Amino acid sequence: MEELFKWPWYLEGFAEAALRQGFCEEILLDTEDGPIVVWEKRGEGPLVYASAGIHGDEPAGPLALLEMMRTGSFSEKYHWLICPALNPGGLAMGRRENREGIDLNRDYLKKATLEIDAHTRWFERNRLPDVFVSLHEDWETQGFYFYEINLKEDQPRRALEILEAVAESFAPEAGPHIDGHEVRAPGWIYHGAEADLPDEWPEAIYLAKQGCALSFTFETPSQADLHKRVAAHVSAFQTLLRLIG
Repeated sequence: MEELFKWPWYLEGFAEAALRQGFCEEILLDTEDGPIVVWEKRGEGPLVYASAGIHGDEPAGPLALLEMMRTGSFSEKYHWLICPALNPGGLAMGRRENREGIDLNRDYLKKATLEIDAHTRWFERNRLPDVFVSLHEDWETQGFYFYEINLKEDQPRRALEILEAVAESFAPEAGPHIDGHEVRAPGWIYHGAEADLPDEWPEAIYLAKQGCALSFTFETPSQADLHKRVAAHVSAFQTLLRLIG
């Protein structure tokens, strides 16, 4: 794990920042490595749900949410739900999977893990988000890219503006295929609401199946400088908020 991400310090730092910004805490599951927490702040606008840290070797997403929390990016313009660290065991060990060696972001259909069982039961008790944003990293790429699942009006300009905003940190990932998917434009995968593997649903597919009409999964290149990866996530997320507002 890189020096800038320290566990369990991260949980303490995020809690301090979130409480200062008026968020309320709900613990979904206590684990030996710390709790899985959702932070909520009510607002008048659309319900935006953001998650990170489901893969424990991808620290840029959790750090980007912490940076946005500290700088007041989560304004009253939206109703917020934020899960900044979905895989405490993986984050504590610096590995992709949880302590049992399971990729949590493939368990949203079977719900075989305690983490995802608790997470999906929380979803069932709450209002479905209008927009979902997930922050990830990819060890096999050099540029930035994202998945969009859109069950509403197609807005190609929005995707291009996100890529333009991130260009200061990273160019779009090149090539006609990324992570086995055909791209709609460099750095942009326009994904259907079906899992690549029918029995292995990620969080974004689960939410689409529940009726969340719009989701974005941002991916930064893991081998690049961590500061740049965090900055890219922040730029992408803030640009998206401006465009959906």
